[in-house]
Amino acid sequence: MKLTQEKGKWERNIFLMKDLNNKNIAAGTVAGIFIITGPTALILEASSNGNFSAAQTILWIFAVYVFGGLFGIFLPLYYRIPIVGGHTLTGAAFLATMTNQFTFNELIGAYIVSGLLMLVVGSLSFFSRLVNLVPREIISAMLAGMIMKYMVNFIISITQLLLVGAISLITFLVFSRLRTKIPPVIAAIAIGTFVLSLTYPINIGDMVLGEFLPQIQKPDFNTVSFLSVSIPLALLILSNDVAVGIGALEKNHYHPPINRIVSLSGVFSVISGFFGGQSANIAGMATVICSDEEAGPKEKRYIGAVVAGVLLLTFGLFSWKLVPFIQALPKEFISIIVGFSLLGVFGKNIHESFSNPSMKTSTTFALIISLSNITIFNISSPIWSLLIGTLIARYIENEKDTMEKIENDGKRTA
Repeated sequence: MKLTQEKGKWERNIFLMKDLNNKNIAAGTVAGIFIITGPTALILEASSNGNFSAAQTILWIFAVYVFGGLFGIFLPLYYRIPIVGGHTLTGAAFLATMTNQFTFNELIGAYIVSGLLMLVVGSLSFFSRLVNLVPREIISAMLAGMIMKYMVNFIISITQLLLVGAISLITFLVFSRLRTKIPPVIAAIAIGTFVLSLTYPINIGDMVLGEFLPQIQKPDFNTVSFLSVSIPLALLILSNDVAVGIGALEKNHYHPPINRIVSLSGVFSVISGFFGGQSANIAGMATVICSDEEAGPKEKRYIGAVVAGVLLLTFGLFSWKLVPFIQALPKEFISIIVGFSLLGVFGKNIHESFSNPSMKTSTTFALIISLSNITIFNISSPIWSLLIGTLIARYIENEKDTMEKIENDGKRTA
């Protein structure tokens, strides 16, 4: 009986055309472009920081977009829920600070372990407990500190590439004010790219790679990369992608299979890791776009996720042709793209960091430590940020709040 029902699910996918409409196609297109633009620029920066070869860079981009795209095609088709696939934007920003400390193969080992951690979390139904283990405010502070340098470079780059930067910024503000269906970030990047093409000569030259054949890479496992990369990467994916995506689905009255989404994010991330990609998982903000009322009738919104998945898969398959063009763009424009892509994430995490008045000390320390980019005992600043911030929150601020509550109760009794 169960096999018959599952067979029926896949047979119904043949008749997808009847569920296509302008709204879900538009939502899927916007979500796909959102996942492709900023994160690709972050990967290129991370790759440059690690002095990776052109082949390694393209393999990285191939992995996250091909397997992220497949994730975003198979899951919504099977569950008829707008589960958008992709890879982690915040994880890519995090890795841009890590690639100069590890080899390409060491990072691959860390990616695979990170995926296995997510698989274990999903299999043991441990998602909610793990996310609550580290206070949300501390994770937000760590992420805000890690992203802050990109935001500073964003402003500096606007002044260095003044015409393109100013027009892009004005476009972003105008679209933010008008609240159109086109996200301000995509409008700003699109207009900026158009102005750049008119004012800046783009020469690909010898950057074009010859024949590209993806190959499985040999991972290198070690304790340092596990502590410095695998753990924070898994936490970032679970808190900023899985939690956001599942929250958006539940808000729009879907009943997502939470543990399966977490487990499959782990499985696809492991596969992506063997090809050099940091993850292939549910994409948080893109799922927000495709699950919203603007994406059309509720029972047909899953098509938007499929459209986004097809776009990602196509971009990944042709990345060896497209990446050299992106690499030919001026560094200042790449910084502007990254800045626009991270602006919402940065603002959201700054707000969440200090949303709890009783955690001002712990979140401040977490923010500063993350921003410092220190390494102690070969352990990177994000881990120290999470560890010290959590310890202060649980054992200093929590005790202080308890004592104040006891004192206030005593005064009321008296």
